[in-house]
Amino acid sequence: MRMCKETSDNRGLVAAIFFLLGMGTLLPWNFFITAMNYFTERLKTGNEANPGNGSNPEQADPYMFGNLSVLLAQLPLLLFTLLNSFLYQHIAEKIRIGGSMVFILLLFILTASLVKVEMDRDHFFYITMATIWFINMFGAVLQGSLFGLVGKLPPRYSSLFMSGQAVAGIFSGLAMLLSNIFETDSESSALGYFITPCAATLLTLCCYLILPNLKFARLHLENGFSESEETRKEPLTNISATESVTLVKVKLNDDNGLDINGKMILTASDSEACKKVDELKQEAPEEKSSVPQVFKKIWVMALCVTCTFAVTLSVFPAITINTQPSGLFEGKKNIFVPFCSFIVFNVMDWIGRSLTSRLQLPSMKSCFFPIFVVLRVIFIPALMLCNVHPRSVLPVIFNHDVAYMVIMSLFAMTNGYFACLSMSYAPQTLAKPSGHFFPGW
Repeated sequence: MRMCKETSDNRGLVAAIFFLLGMGTLLPWNFFITAMNYFTERLKTGNEANPGNGSNPEQADPYMFGNLSVLLAQLPLLLFTLLNSFLYQHIAEKIRIGGSMVFILLLFILTASLVKVEMDRDHFFYITMATIWFINMFGAVLQGSLFGLVGKLPPRYSSLFMSGQAVAGIFSGLAMLLSNIFETDSESSALGYFITPCAATLLTLCCYLILPNLKFARLHLENGFSESEETRKEPLTNISATESVTLVKVKLNDDNGLDINGKMILTASDSEACKKVDELKQEAPEEKSSVPQVFKKIWVMALCVTCTFAVTLSVFPAITINTQPSGLFEGKKNIFVPFCSFIVFNVMDWIGRSLTSRLQLPSMKSCFFPIFVVLRVIFIPALMLCNVHPRSVLPVIFNHDVAYMVIMSLFAMTNGYFACLSMSYAPQTLAKPSGHFFPGW
């Protein structure tokens, strides 16, 4: 008996899993940087830590923790994102994804345990810098591997994956806002910030382990029709009653095309369906595309993604977190920073990513797409001209909170929109005329 089977994600389990996987990739780092006040307070020298001195917003960072943490976060992110293009050929996908999650979990357990451990400031600084490096190193491998995984599914799943990443930032912003409203001490807040990613990483790991057991995911993730042979060999008892399944049965017949009961068993439409499957099965297998061959096709979209994140991370959060309230939030910095610098950014970033499911302009082949991506650099001086302190050269032009929120909203929405659109366009540049993707991608 031959079966031509087509499943669908009717229950939305695969969509929900990829949303959670996207959230799990960025939630750990978002919660880590939310604890910035904990790190800076712990690294202050004796005079700076003296409460009698007051909280001076222009106080210098003795270890330059803010600047170094951004640098040591972005270097491994860039380096291992590039290396991941070669690692996938030598290291199995399950090891790259599962191993990265396990190491991120262990690093956050270490960071959480250090909250209640007294140690020399220099030692604490070096351990924290090493932790930042390794968290982003494994995070880069994890994100790159999961983007390759979700790229095998329809573009809708890429949008859901990136929407999950944006929602992760919203959760961290809300956690910071609630912590400031209830005036929780920095150590207790930090402990919560570090334990939450541990639980989220465990959930993400469980979701990844469940994914291969869902037939719709297997249909797309097992590299096309070469694995459909196993699917056709599955007995009918393995098919869930809740799945949408189309079956065509072809029984052995006699010379007249009748079965043993003398009845016709194959309709013209059924014959046409199975004929298409046979044609796809008989296609000559292609070799996996090499990294240079793939990069030659996606280099424009790769540069667009790099430029989008480079512009964003050059000012967020290292510079934006130092913006002082003036106007609506005057004297309420404990609310202004988490709300305007984190929640507004992540909500608008999520809106930008979600917008790509309904609007995809400019088109993939339009020359205006990379131009608009590059034009985002205008947000760097715009945010630096807001009420950011300390400052010594540039004047403050956008002093009011409303102006800052408008600039931040546009900055975040364009980040989400162009990043998600570039990620969605890249796999499409690898598609063959028939609509199938090149093997290995």
